[in-house]
Amino acid sequence: MDDIYSVTATAKEDAETGGLEQMLALKNADTFLVADAWGDLKGGADGLFDHDTRLLSRLVMTAGGSRPSRLSSGVSQDNVYFSCHTTNRPLPPMGGKGAPAGVLHIERRRFLWGRRLFERVQICNHGMEDVLLPLAFEFDADFADIFEVRGTPRKVRGKIRPPVCGGRDVTFRYTGLDGIERSSCLRFSEPPARLTPRRAEFMFSLPRDKQVDLYIELGAEVDEVPNAERWRLNGVLAQLAMRARRRSGASLRGPGNPRFNHWLDQSRADVALLTTDLPTGPYPYAGVPWFSTPFGRDGILTAWQMLWLDPSLARGVLTYLADRQATETSAFQDSTPGKIMHETRGGEMSALGEVPFHLYYGGVDTTPLFIALAGAYARRSGDLDLIRKLWPNLLAAADWMRDHGDSNGDGLIDYARAADTGLSNQGWKDSEDSIFHSDGSFPKGPVALLEVQGYAFAAWRAMADLGRRLGDHRARGWLERAELLRAKVEDLFWMEDEGFYAIALDGDRAPCEAIGSNAGHLLFTGLPSRERALRVTERMMSGEFCSGWGLRTLARGQVRFNPMSYHNGSVWPHDTAIGAAGMAHYGERNAVALLMGEVYSAASHFGMRLPELFCGFERQPGEAPIAYPVACLPQAWAAGSVFLMMQAVLGLQVDAFEQTVTLANPSLPTGIDRLTLTGLQVGDARTDLLFRRLGDQVAVTPRNKVGTLKIVTLR
Repeated sequence: MDDIYSVTATAKEDAETGGLEQMLALKNADTFLVADAWGDLKGGADGLFDHDTRLLSRLVMTAGGSRPSRLSSGVSQDNVYFSCHTTNRPLPPMGGKGAPAGVLHIERRRFLWGRRLFERVQICNHGMEDVLLPLAFEFDADFADIFEVRGTPRKVRGKIRPPVCGGRDVTFRYTGLDGIERSSCLRFSEPPARLTPRRAEFMFSLPRDKQVDLYIELGAEVDEVPNAERWRLNGVLAQLAMRARRRSGASLRGPGNPRFNHWLDQSRADVALLTTDLPTGPYPYAGVPWFSTPFGRDGILTAWQMLWLDPSLARGVLTYLADRQATETSAFQDSTPGKIMHETRGGEMSALGEVPFHLYYGGVDTTPLFIALAGAYARRSGDLDLIRKLWPNLLAAADWMRDHGDSNGDGLIDYARAADTGLSNQGWKDSEDSIFHSDGSFPKGPVALLEVQGYAFAAWRAMADLGRRLGDHRARGWLERAELLRAKVEDLFWMEDEGFYAIALDGDRAPCEAIGSNAGHLLFTGLPSRERALRVTERMMSGEFCSGWGLRTLARGQVRFNPMSYHNGSVWPHDTAIGAAGMAHYGERNAVALLMGEVYSAASHFGMRLPELFCGFERQPGEAPIAYPVACLPQAWAAGSVFLMMQAVLGLQVDAFEQTVTLANPSLPTGIDRLTLTGLQVGDARTDLLFRRLGDQVAVTPRNKVGTLKIVTLR
């Protein structure tokens, strides 16, 4: 996402295995944890973070002076618990006999709740003899800002106070340059045999077939002694909260296909994990670890992916972004009145202005996407009360598109960063080398991106529709703006000899003739003519774009194509899903089903959890897709991609104003013969739908319908 600072790898070289060590994440609200497969934190890119500050930079457990042997580890499917099962290596004699390897089962199990880490270490002796186990923990807190962890250097830091030890706890404190004192307290259920500011040592006596439990809590303040009851109670609260988020809205199941259901369940759980309940409603944070915060573009697109199933997410996103709409001009923040936020951060460096992301507006697409989502939400939910409340924000956003977003008055939305501290590219492909001419040279600004014009087209049409429903006399003018924009895009971006659209126009309005997946986003908005849309689809489904695992962000053979790059040839699941939904807009179903099958195959190699992106190498028989080493995992719009693709395959649209569910030439993914959609709510009405493959068609059967709701199938 942000290209102005380097990124430290989340995959680390592990000395024991000689390979890449998997990092595992937990999240609750504004707190997240990234640890290795043993559950250890080693002070690299890992740690326990709260509001963009690392509260715990080191936590390493040893048994008998060495790291135990790992049996298995992972995160529960509901994303609440991390667990790691290990066993001891040979234990040294402790005043008597030692113990052989493999007699102790040591389980670390943890979760996050209420801005606090809860951990239980459970040790069971399965040997023939009693065992004395020396167990030790090394720990530290550096209070590093998330941007420091990501690689942004600081000339000066605040002051870390000397740690204070109690009988069973250690408290770390840091006074930042912003004047805020941050604290971190690590507390054990048992007093250690020896406790220093950075190490706790225990000696456990374990008779055969007996078990001991050690409870640990870590938070800004820990004022109670950890115990089994606190562990159980807070764990139940964490599970109930996650269950409520996972069950919001309608649900999908593929009877008889457990792997497909696993993908659906994991994706729904990942969206739920990343969704934080804010005062304005639920908001999907972008991804762990680097983007565990509200992003405008990511929140909007994730909510759009989930809209047909769960409109509440879109409501929360729209309300939050409206509350943070820009009201003044700031070059440092890249803000102008009416613009919608790109990113917000809560750490010390952002608060001090060392980086511009405390409240940053350097996204050219978030404002039209905000309006377009409002229109889509209204049609899906029928909730005009929210639209009336947001109408001043929508008008301000529309004014921004007309004025500040169009720097030269030519009717196109463009961007040029206002300060060197900002993002050089301000669309979704925001790495510094992602927008270029066909010879590889970078365009001078202001740059008008192809997909942003599509978003603006959708925004003007949304304003026209909403304005008509609210009785605003400007509705007709907004519709005319949409059609004028359509004509400009078709005239200025279309390359007849390529049968494709240019990725952008430069400051002289010369086309950047690179061939990229941005055109799929244009199809998603419905701007192109049908003839051109079909030509774009044909090319996007060719080997230039199709990797066998999804669509590449840049066509193979382009001058900057690199399948290992961030935006110039990699595969982003959300990008593939938007392209597939765009093809479906023009009635294409076979290509959509094919793309969904490819992404499903990729998901099966990633444990059914799609990463932010992966490399765009050609699929080889019997081989897995190649991971991108610093991809966020989980990531919101990657998790949401399966639901947008499912909507595209089913050809499903909901119109709450007409109380109608329309299914246009519905299909099913390859290998799925039955699908159930349960609890689809439209206003006060509700229905379940059963989809069955019958020959070359899909039959749709409504079930348990309540209220007045029309189900229309078009073939």
